[in-house]
Amino acid sequence: MPSLTLAEIAHQLDSPNSGDRLIALASLRPYSSEEAVPLIKKVLNDEMLQVRSMAVFALGIKQTEECFPILVKLLETDEDYGIRADAAGALGYLEDERAFQPLCRAFYEDTEWLVRFSAAVALGNLKDIRAQTVLLEALKSPETVVQQAAIAALGEIGAVEAVNDILNFAAHEDWLIRQRLAEALGNLPCEQSQAALTFLAKDDHPQVSLAAQLALTKLGQ
Repeated sequence: MPSLTLAEIAHQLDSPNSGDRLIALASLRPYSSEEAVPLIKKVLNDEMLQVRSMAVFALGIKQTEECFPILVKLLETDEDYGIRADAAGALGYLEDERAFQPLCRAFYEDTEWLVRFSAAVALGNLKDIRAQTVLLEALKSPETVVQQAAIAALGEIGAVEAVNDILNFAAHEDWLIRQRLAEALGNLPCEQSQAALTFLAKDDHPQVSLAAQLALTKLGQ
């Protein structure tokens, strides 16, 4: 049985204590999307950023027809870049192909790297090969985390044509970049991937080496 009834959650979402509101949002987990979304909407404009962020994330998990337009509007118009990034991430969770264009626009037009990072991750979640052009652009980002997201996403969308582009990161100084590369190559079956993974399997960093070995096994299957 849920720990709080819907009526209790609704009442708690009106509490002046932000901790109560956060607990109320978390308490929606066992309820259906249709039951949860109307209550989540109550705090989408909450004065506390952490509450808003949790509510936006929840719209990506508790999915109804209402969620998509709400998240797109937040992505495109919210003044807080953290909320725009949360909205991008939630759109990725929806796995709705309609999110492709809004996420591409966010990547190209938003000036905050966190939003661009979140958009790149979400494009990978959509698993839409059309994202390849945007993600190749993301590889040129000055922010390492955006490059990591782009490499991972190119693997998720199965962009075999992009293998030569991501192989430029095989000797990158950041081991997380090399790990993401190894993981991505496991989703991109071709001779270049096999050769690069054999090289990465000997990497000095154990996480990179392990990721490469797992990817080689995956390709072998």
